[in-house]
Amino acid sequence: MAKMTLDTLRKLRDEQKEEIKRRESGDKSIHIIVGMGTCGIAAGAKEALNVFLGEAYTRKMSNVVVKQTGCMGLCHAEPTVEVKMEGMPDILYGKVDAVIAKKIVEIHLLGGKLVNEHVFDYPARDIHKE
Repeated sequence: MAKMTLDTLRKLRDEQKEEIKRRESGDKSIHIIVGMGTCGIAAGAKEALNVFLGEAYTRKMSNVVVKQTGCMGLCHAEPTVEVKMEGMPDILYGKVDAVIAKKIVEIHLLGGKLVNEHVFDYPARDIHKE
């Protein structure tokens, strides 16, 4: 293994600090909660988590926090992701792989619409009008 330089270590430290900031709630208006129970991890939740973290970083979405939780109780729908966003009902998405995670960012977070084919906890029609 090659020796790490001081500059490499500083860069690594700064990257890790940035990732930690993306997980702090603070005054963030969008919360993405990824189910990371055993069944979620086995189904690919870590990949979905990494996509959400990466998209929030590359798109400079400073109002987004990405968090982990344990099992959400929907093992048949893993990986599961809950999205809490101002102006929209709390939504639980299922079968969220890397492609669907990017769709959630594009359509739900940026577009303000639901990714209907992956909603497992659909809101009442009187709460959310399409």
